[in-house]
Amino acid sequence: MSRVIDRGRNVIPLRDAFRAWFAISWQTFGGPAGQIAVMHRELVEERRWIGERRFLHAMSYCMLLPGPEAQQLAVYSGWLLNGWLGGLIAGVLFVIPGLITILALSWVYVAHGDSTLVTGVLLGLAAAVIPIVLQAVLRLGKRAVMNRVLLVLAVLAFVALAVLAVPFPLVVLAAGLVGWLLGRRRPDLVRIPDPHLTPDEVPPLIPDDALHTAPRSGRRSLAILVAGLAIWVAPVVAAYALAGGQSTVFTDQGLFFGGMALVTFGGAYAVLSYVAQAAVEHYGWLSAQEMVRGLALAETTPGPLIMVVQFVAFLGAFRAPGELDPWAAAVLASLIVVWVTFVPCFLFIFLGAPYVERLRGNEPLSAALTGVTAAVVGVIANLAYYFTVHTLFAETTHAGLEHLGLLVPVWSSFQWEPAVLGVLGTVLIFGLRWPVLRSLGVCGLAGLAVAYLV
Repeated sequence: MSRVIDRGRNVIPLRDAFRAWFAISWQTFGGPAGQIAVMHRELVEERRWIGERRFLHAMSYCMLLPGPEAQQLAVYSGWLLNGWLGGLIAGVLFVIPGLITILALSWVYVAHGDSTLVTGVLLGLAAAVIPIVLQAVLRLGKRAVMNRVLLVLAVLAFVALAVLAVPFPLVVLAAGLVGWLLGRRRPDLVRIPDPHLTPDEVPPLIPDDALHTAPRSGRRSLAILVAGLAIWVAPVVAAYALAGGQSTVFTDQGLFFGGMALVTFGGAYAVLSYVAQAAVEHYGWLSAQEMVRGLALAETTPGPLIMVVQFVAFLGAFRAPGELDPWAAAVLASLIVVWVTFVPCFLFIFLGAPYVERLRGNEPLSAALTGVTAAVVGVIANLAYYFTVHTLFAETTHAGLEHLGLLVPVWSSFQWEPAVLGVLGTVLIFGLRWPVLRSLGVCGLAGLAVAYLV
């Protein structure tokens, strides 16, 4: 099959791009691992719009940025295919399903509390996410870990995060340094094979040279920066002005989560302790138990895990609405927080992507990014381990010092319900090879049945 390449801004028709991103957006379950795997399957394997090497290069850059890396990868991929408009379409659609579902579930939680219906469905979905994330780790590892040296790098990244509690930015920097050094000493170990030369790889329908690019200039970068910053802060400034220059829950949440968007290296898990402490202890927007429930909702809905901030904003504004109706205040706060959290993602990509694209042929940089990509496998494996332990066991501890050592379960707190549902999800995904959405639907119904029977 051949495709006539449009060498203008739209490499593929916008209608086709919109349909593709809409389909991807409703499959983005399982955190960053599952989301990246979905994009890889749709864009690289099935539609063959982007090549393997180009996809991994973009992913490595996004992993270096603060904020949700999967959403940034969607913006980057959309930009490659359709320019800035394609990036906007991809990034907005990536967030919409999570925004809608978290908003609806937040309303259900406030209105109906811990109903059996809600807890049952969440039980099944949480258990199903375990095999989904495991599948994503295996798929990504197969492509990014090409030899034993990179496998050791992935394992070391896992140990650094899971056992030594090394900050994520340091893990990424160390992996990049190791990759760079390997590129100087043993370039064969960090050279990504050309997909055209790999027998089991199918070349993309769209050549790399046909993908979108943009001029690199200080004037262009300054214009994007000024416009992006103005758009980013506009809702918070408006809320502050409408309140007569006084602090409200809207300005507090906008400033807090806007600042958080600039320091969330390492994904949602890396920043959740910071968010929980401030939201629970300092601002009093919700309780610690409600923070955990909000995370469970974000874990089992499409979109980035950092969407848990929408749940936090909803509860906080509902309980301190000021002069507004509580429900109106909750919805408004949710939208403001989502805005200030995700707008910087577009800014990072539109500013940096043209420069990163120019460096694709730079061998030292490519070697460093190959090291980062291998470490990312260990990072995602750590997330999968963390989620599995917290899903199957009610209590956990550390094998080692208080803040160091591997997270291990308290075996007496084993919960058989999510374990059985997790086995069901594993059979559906690995055994029957069912699609993600169908598997989640069956596990959700099974969780509901378990909740009513137990």
